[in-house]
Amino acid sequence: MRAVIQRVKRASVEVVDESTGEACEVGAIGAGLCVLLGVTHDDGPEQVEKIARKIAQLKLLRSPGGSDEPNDRISAEESGAPVLIVSQFTLYADVRKGRKPSWSKAAPGTVAEPLFDDVVAAVRAYGLTVETGEFGAMMDVSLVNDGPFTIIAEV
Repeated sequence: MRAVIQRVKRASVEVVDESTGEACEVGAIGAGLCVLLGVTHDDGPEQVEKIARKIAQLKLLRSPGGSDEPNDRISAEESGAPVLIVSQFTLYADVRKGRKPSWSKAAPGTVAEPLFDDVVAAVRAYGLTVETGEFGAMMDVSLVNDGPFTIIAEV
């Protein structure tokens, strides 16, 4: 499982409502973490728990006083900060050969979607508010990265 974890001032996800053709917001947060999450073929419950723990407990957020010094940072769990998690199969793109990415390392939707849902539930189990995108949909993800501060976590 691979996650790009970004400290954000705000983030949101929109999808197009097929019945109306209008864009609608499906998830939004204020200051917190925006997580792009990719699932590969051999991921399972162990990876779900590990990545959920990383998302909830990594000390990435500014202290309550606004300090960004490494020793002052706090976790989403400590601060109660919200998390926006967006499915992102393209994190497993293989671009070593040619000009077209290969997606063979990304788990198919039938495997990835239940694991994505398990990660969302596991992060919520830390007492955090979790918003999501729409699995498998074309999404417009908007965010204001705070720092910028971006971590890549792989478990």
